[in-house]
Amino acid sequence: MTDSVLCGLIGTGVLPSLTPPLHEEEGRRQGLRYLYRIIDLDALGLTVADLPRLVRSARDLGFRGLNITHPCKQAVIDCLDELTPDAARLGAVNTVVFDDGRAVGHNTDWSGFGRAFDRELADAPVRSVVQIGAGGAGAAVAYALLSRGVGHLALVDADAVRAQRLARTLVTVFPGAVIDSRPLATLEAALAGADGLVHATPMGMAEHPGSAVPAAALRPDLWVAEVVYRPLRTELVRAAEAAGARTLNGGGMAVYQAVEAYRLFTGVEPDADRMRAHLLSLCAAEESDTAAFASSSADRTYRL
Repeated sequence: MTDSVLCGLIGTGVLPSLTPPLHEEEGRRQGLRYLYRIIDLDALGLTVADLPRLVRSARDLGFRGLNITHPCKQAVIDCLDELTPDAARLGAVNTVVFDDGRAVGHNTDWSGFGRAFDRELADAPVRSVVQIGAGGAGAAVAYALLSRGVGHLALVDADAVRAQRLARTLVTVFPGAVIDSRPLATLEAALAGADGLVHATPMGMAEHPGSAVPAAALRPDLWVAEVVYRPLRTELVRAAEAAGARTLNGGGMAVYQAVEAYRLFTGVEPDADRMRAHLLSLCAAEESDTAAFASSSADRTYRL
């Protein structure tokens, strides 16, 4: 354990991230001097090609670790000295820990989703599941689902090659499961015989509004899990609730991956319930501010 921690987040469009206050507040509650910095590639005019320099600089400057997000979760692997077994199987890293001069890649996305799933949907049937999205987050979610005994996983992605590649990778890790890729056009047909649906693309975020799933394809006996957490109730989650389906929003995955990253960075076990409550309060405040701004804007427009 250390009483001073410097960490950061690398990705694009991450300036509004809630990760810094989530980590820093938990550090404050545990008596740590915890500083969490945002390294936004867009804001700095950088690209994925700058990752090696950024990782090297963070290590040289005394960072304890880095969180990694889109579009760097796979590209960062070439910048590291070592991968944990789970990160190696997934081919994606969302957490880097600097340990004795070595950069070690971890993946806490899969365990974060798994812990959230166990909390809310532990008794849900998993004979057949459809997953939309086969990128870095999709790989982690699929790994968590298959670790929980999913018998048949159908991967749907606009990039058919990416979905096929992930399916081939996962089959080698889970030879007892049926894992295949499906064209996006067959989504509704795939859902007709499924127990559950997992959405693992950016659609539904404030910057990418909408839903990847037609509301008519949702039904009461289909559980629906989401990875997007801003907003917590995406269009997909709202439509699933309206259809009477059980739902899991993206807040749980966001919290529990942060819980594990915090432990890796500090060597201290955080209070998961406290971090969860904090994230919910941050999301609620953000959504309240957004609603107030929209209302104010509408009022000004009306009076003009």
